Amino acid sequence: MFDRLSSLVAALTLVAVAAIFAALVGGDLASIAILALAGALGAVLVYGAQPPPAATQPAAGSPVPAEPPLLLRHPDFTRWADQEREPVLGVIDNVVAIANDAAVRLLGRHIVGADIRTAIRHPVAAEWLSAGDVDTGAMTVDLADYPRPGQRWTMRIATLSHGGRIIFLSDRSAIDAADRMRSDFVANASHELRTPLAAILGYVETLQDMNDEADAPTRNRFLAIIEREARRMQQLVIDLLSISRVEADRFRRPTTPVDFAAIVRHTLAQMKDSAEARPQDIADRLGDAAQPVLGDAAQLGQLVHNIVSNAMKYGRPGTPVTVELTREGRRVRLSVQDEGEGIAPDHLPRLTERFYRVDEARSRSVGGTGLGLAIVKHISERHNGQLDIQSEVGKGTRVSVSFPLSEAH
Repeated sequence: MFDRLSSLVAALTLVAVAAIFAALVGGDLASIAILALAGALGAVLVYGAQPPPAATQPAAGSPVPAEPPLLLRHPDFTRWADQEREPVLGVIDNVVAIANDAAVRLLGRHIVGADIRTAIRHPVAAEWLSAGDVDTGAMTVDLADYPRPGQRWTMRIATLSHGGRIIFLSDRSAIDAADRMRSDFVANASHELRTPLAAILGYVETLQDMNDEADAPTRNRFLAIIEREARRMQQLVIDLLSISRVEADRFRRPTTPVDFAAIVRHTLAQMKDSAEARPQDIADRLGDAAQPVLGDAAQLGQLVHNIVSNAMKYGRPGTPVTVELTREGRRVRLSVQDEGEGIAPDHLPRLTERFYRVDEARSRSVGGTGLGLAIVKHISERHNGQLDIQSEVGKGTRVSVSFPLSEAH
């Protein structure tokens, strides 16, 4: 089959032959010119009607060049990847072609141009990334203890054509920590309730077995233990309900104007008039000025009670528990200082964890539930407060919390 150029040459040749033949047989000049013009026009039409030349086909056995993966090369894809908060990697033939900002922060800038199996240094990841012929798009791969022990990430792979893949990394460490915290909370709450309950049941059974044979002092001692353990259970239930309510309200900022100084005075007056240990050791320096804040009066009163109660429990008897209220710019700060044994620095970051105790035996002997400072932390966060705990072994502990003053003041 002639190609387009060959067809044009053949048509023009035929036109020329036809014109020469017409001249030989005696045709007039005008007829010969018209015949030549019509022939040339026909040749052009024949040329235009021919299909364009086909692309050159490679020789048999030679490799066919692959088209570039357009998605990974597209500038819009790069812009989208950089907007993602979690790491996203674009890979071509196991080489990292694109890494968004989150991926660079996690793995380092050197990963661009590196082999993906060495960029994500995890044995499970390397195994899946080496399986290039397997469609792993629907799989979520767990990377335990990655990139550091105790953390967990997941990896998802979206397979593209021409050796391209998109890899998504997601941090699941916080979710795992929340699950562990929830499990620990249930286990610790069950243990804390079971301990006093076992004591109550034990002494009740003992009294029942004695059948009025016990003398009055023994019976009164047993009843006093039962009452103490029952009140301990009651306080634990109250604290559990309190922390549950505070957590339920943690996303709702208080909008009611209250006088924080009046709340502190009222709480201290109640503690001095109650059966709290060492009420005479409370030394307050509150001043006379009002301290207006936006807050929940009941929760702020509980915060003050928990901080002062802790100081009274763990401070040395006969030493002052100093409660001070000061204004610092646009904030008001409550500080409670005791003169107890103090707390070692490695314990300080965990004091606001639920049921965490520096000394379990001592905490139980003074009636602590292990939830007091956890409640303080949640109330402080809800009121946009800043909690600070400082301690020196042998000298005592200072717990302070500051709140913003209301704008109306």
